Amino acid sequence: MKFEHFKLLVNMMFTPDGQGGVLQRHSKVDVKQLHPLVLAYVGDAYFHLFVRTRLLSYEQAKVQALHSFSAQIVSAVWQARAYQGIEAMLTEEEKGIYRRGRNAKSHAPRSASVAEYHASTGFESLLGSLYLSEQNERLYEIAEASFQVISKAMMQRIREKRK
Repeated sequence: MKFEHFKLLVNMMFTPDGQGGVLQRHSKVDVKQLHPLVLAYVGDAYFHLFVRTRLLSYEQAKVQALHSFSAQIVSAVWQARAYQGIEAMLTEEEKGIYRRGRNAKSHAPRSASVAEYHASTGFESLLGSLYLSEQNERLYEIAEASFQVISKAMMQRIREKRK
């Protein structure tokens, strides 16, 4: 982002409200009207925090190890795998949110295939939608099931490499 564009965003976003605070542009969020990539942006942040917190039950001292492991778990490759594992537990509405995110136009990184990247975007869109609509129990249920799918798949991969 160029500096001029950054300044424009700051000026647009941080407008004084006249009472010492910052004026809000929107008073509420209509999740159904948000672009799927915005939902994915929020869902990605949620899943990162969920995984980092979840990993504390295994390691509490080595920050670099936590960072490396969490980065691998939240990668597009593993999120796509997680979605495959949890798809059967989703409602039709949740699958629709996933499809909107999966079909959103975006560019895949080199670390994942296009299909994996789109699947992970759909997965993150679903999490973002649940988070923003405050469906916290369902959000936790899906995040935990996803973590379990990823954990089991990683353990299986390790076993196969040892053979």
